[in-house]
Amino acid sequence: MADLKDKIEAEYENIERLINELPSYDRLPFLGFLELAGVATLLHNFYNGVENIIKLILKDRNISLPKGESWHKELLNLAKAHEIISEPTLVQLGEYLAFRHFFSHAYALDLYADKLEPLVEKINEVYQNFKKEITQFLEK
Repeated sequence: MADLKDKIEAEYENIERLINELPSYDRLPFLGFLELAGVATLLHNFYNGVENIIKLILKDRNISLPKGESWHKELLNLAKAHEIISEPTLVQLGEYLAFRHFFSHAYALDLYADKLEPLVEKINEVYQNFKKEITQFLEK
């Protein structure tokens, strides 16, 4: 278990570093194209870190990871089904999953501050809720 906790802690450190690099949501309308692309990359990385933590826990519990086209969504649902995360956290993370999908398949030219603002504004709350639930799950 210590190895799992160390790996999760490393993911937390990376997530916290990138959250600290995000500008406040109210500054987004004043950012240039490249800066918005950077914000979008950090949001994408945040969700990747969340997925990495869920995958570490599932692998540690010998639970098969989903495969196929919708594996990202199935991963979140699997985390909920195994009570790693709650329904409200599933919904919150679903917004970042949707953004991850958009970011992976769209052009950076399609990034707009008003679409990024709610994700940046809520990221600390979402992260803290997620982290709390992961801690509670690991303590069971």
